[in-house]
Amino acid sequence: MVYLLKMKNNFWKKLERPIYALAPMAGVADSAFRQICKSFGADVLYSEMASVTALVYAPEKTLEMLEFSKVERPYVAQLFGSDPKHFAHATKLITKKLKPDGIDINFGCPVKKVQKQGAGAVLMNDLKLSKKIIKSVIDNTNLPVSIKTRTKVGKVNILKFLDNVRDLDIKAVMIHGRTLNQGFTGEVDFRIIKKAKDYFKGVILANGGVNSAEDAKELLKKIEADGIGIARGTLGKPWIFNEIKEYKSPQPPLNKGGANKCRNAKFCVCTKKEIFEIALKHAKLVEKLKGAAGIREMRKHLCWYAQGLPNARKLRQELVKVENLKDIRKALK
Repeated sequence: MVYLLKMKNNFWKKLERPIYALAPMAGVADSAFRQICKSFGADVLYSEMASVTALVYAPEKTLEMLEFSKVERPYVAQLFGSDPKHFAHATKLITKKLKPDGIDINFGCPVKKVQKQGAGAVLMNDLKLSKKIIKSVIDNTNLPVSIKTRTKVGKVNILKFLDNVRDLDIKAVMIHGRTLNQGFTGEVDFRIIKKAKDYFKGVILANGGVNSAEDAKELLKKIEADGIGIARGTLGKPWIFNEIKEYKSPQPPLNKGGANKCRNAKFCVCTKKEIFEIALKHAKLVEKLKGAAGIREMRKHLCWYAQGLPNARKLRQELVKVENLKDIRKALK
């Protein structure tokens, strides 16, 4: 019965390929930002990382952080930790109380604070514990379970990791194309992501180094995966999903010495006015969901929206001080 429910609830099988997902980002991918990305064509939305230990001992704030709107579906709640029993408890709680579309386990976070807990990317290097954690999640939910990993941690690469969990019912894996030592910089190893198809038959999403439509198309061409998870490439430009989906190579010059005619103009957000309108829409949604505290959290997003604009430095100096929507409107004028 549980198996049949899992098959029925597996939203991954129903999505058109390629899949473009908003990857999980702690302190960034809250409900407001997810809704903005969804409005620009994101197919799947991941939550911020949620601590399973917090969900065991003081669940209220973490459950509140994981709340989502129905417009965000399909929505995947991501968990991190190192204790299989905590994962089991947190999985039951989220499945019953929040009812997301899927549950994801983080094996990719390189942050030192997370590593010190034995969680995130360092878990990849412990094959026995990793497998116990994945099994504890699968055994305690009827939702599809996915994992987010890196190409290599310590002596364990993604191929060895996937081979170790080959017998578990994992529906999707998002692979950050860099090692733990690389963090968020350096070349993305597209070759090993492509090889992962020989070790895993579910949905494979590549992650890392996608900052434009050209980057996304090039990565998909190299890895032949089911889709892409985009994280930092969305900061200040949540419209990147539409740009990727509608991207076509620029036409050649119309005449000698002429400029290229862009066929993506309808989907590009190019002008300062357009960017400011999106930033203000985002801020209004944040205020609605979180109040004044949300506006202070919004400051970083506003600064990302300002990147690359004329007088951006001066604009950011104003945006880091905003306290309410009135301040934001004044700064954006």
